[in-house]
Amino acid sequence: MKTRSIAAALTVPLALLLVACGTTESKDGDDAAPKANDSADCADDTTATSEGPVSLTDSYGREVELEKPAERVAVLEWQQIEDVLTLCLTPVAVADAEGYATWDTAEALPEGVTDVGTRGEPNLETLFAANPDLVIVEAYTAEDGIIQQLEEYDVPVLATKGADAADPIQNMLDTFDLIAQATGREERAELVVDQFSTSLEEAKAEVADADLASESFVYFDGWIQGGNVAIRPFGQGSLMGELGEELGLTNAWTGEVDPAYGLGQTDIEGMSEVGDATFFSTGTTDPAGDVNGELAKNRVWAQIPAVAEGRSHQFPGGIWTFGGPRSAEQVLDAYVDLLTQ
Repeated sequence: MKTRSIAAALTVPLALLLVACGTTESKDGDDAAPKANDSADCADDTTATSEGPVSLTDSYGREVELEKPAERVAVLEWQQIEDVLTLCLTPVAVADAEGYATWDTAEALPEGVTDVGTRGEPNLETLFAANPDLVIVEAYTAEDGIIQQLEEYDVPVLATKGADAADPIQNMLDTFDLIAQATGREERAELVVDQFSTSLEEAKAEVADADLASESFVYFDGWIQGGNVAIRPFGQGSLMGELGEELGLTNAWTGEVDPAYGLGQTDIEGMSEVGDATFFSTGTTDPAGDVNGELAKNRVWAQIPAVAEGRSHQFPGGIWTFGGPRSAEQVLDAYVDLLTQ
């Protein structure tokens, strides 16, 4: 299945390997202003962009100083690509644009953005040929190798935290806020966060009014390994799990999870031990294999209460489970739609 960046693989099972993607070369010296994000939402946006020098502290205590808010931003992880687009900016360069378009539909990436290759091993020559005035990267420690590589170039680097199982929703919002500060788009960010908060309260009310067969749930995705299906439940500390619990549900996965993302690993038999929990899974089909299709062929899977009773639901495709506020709104909508259908 599609995974987090290569640095994140240090905290999740080795089976979750990053799928490689090619690069698209930019024209050397191309310093034209990036195209505006012309999505319907941004076309109607009237929020202001701040001016003047920017001084902020990133997720790892690094001081980031800019003479003015960043305009030509290069982004090396999908959540942060989404966040930049939500702030009504278009990055000049991104990592794995094709993968982003498949897995994160919360914000469409305009055509013509330079693709610098994979998230784990970006082509730095292509990246810096796009003349960014800020590079946004997702890191896991202050000594992360990608930060050190990028700091060899004379361009500021904003390092954001990949995950925080202690409070994944707040970490998602903190990352969004950092990017807003760096780009002078704090006013837009405040509007977006208010919209997320409103969506959450409305979703809570809808779930509270619903006649649920079960208030316990498990969200999962998975991959095919050696002809068998490996399942990755999103447990305590996962963004998907915490969003579900914010709606008043109870995450039924109590097995071991990694300390950063709250992700577990199990098999079909393991999923049969979660009682009457309702199942939710990604609806994005991995080119490497259709996990949901394989599960549907399994007799043990068919006997699990959620499956046998028609309470095993696929999310719409393209909802990124590690995304920003706009992806989180998609998640809330999907939970509500599937629980109340």
